[in-house]
Amino acid sequence: MKSPFKSVAIDAALRSGALIKKSVGKTKKISHKGRINLVTDVDKASERIIIKTILKAFPDHSILSEESRPTHGESGYKWIIDPIDGTTNFARQFPFFCNSIGLEKGGEIILGIVYDPMRDELFFAEKGKGAYLNNKRIRVSTVKQMTDAFLTTGFAYGRNRMRDNVDNFRNFLMRALAVRRPGSAALDFCYVACGRFDGFWELYLHPWDCAAGILIVKEAGGKVTRFDGTAYSHYDTEVLASNGLIHAKMAKVLSRQKKN
Repeated sequence: MKSPFKSVAIDAALRSGALIKKSVGKTKKISHKGRINLVTDVDKASERIIIKTILKAFPDHSILSEESRPTHGESGYKWIIDPIDGTTNFARQFPFFCNSIGLEKGGEIILGIVYDPMRDELFFAEKGKGAYLNNKRIRVSTVKQMTDAFLTTGFAYGRNRMRDNVDNFRNFLMRALAVRRPGSAALDFCYVACGRFDGFWELYLHPWDCAAGILIVKEAGGKVTRFDGTAYSHYDTEVLASNGLIHAKMAKVLSRQKKN
């Protein structure tokens, strides 16, 4: 039986993505939520499309979305939404951004959708049913050595918080094949899931940055934990995602930094 949750989430992601794509270079209003944290009129319009689509189908569901106040339904289901992950990239016409929609039940993510409208790439996963890119099953990479690992990370908004990851970045540069910082955590997770990246770590993310992506990585055969390898929740402030084969090696680098 086809999941009604998945159908609605994909519809919401595609509708939102169409708006995002046609709005590139046409943003009318850009404001700041923080010194370097941007929000555009398109973020808010994208969010309205997603929330309206979901609540039309499931009016008793809860919503946690980046640009709005949370709403609380009585069903026990919670949709966790990032209408544009990579807003700064979007605002500057750097084509690495997406929307992200996760569905939580009992504190656990059971569905994740991430849509990149510029590449028309739809990543999705349902708990226990595998991960897919445009209906083709995806798997994490088979890289086993740090010297061969292609890694990605991001830096939190706020100069002081950025500093917390600078040493990690330097340490991985010295050990890995290469490290990138593209600017969209949701896509970073998905790129780990499909084997484009071998590992990803970041600090100070929000639930809407992670909810969909962590399930997609897990369903693609990858591993997601805190920096020290312990169990991770999308409400935590640090995350390590990998193909599983280099996970312990990455955790060792990150735990060494925390001790220093």
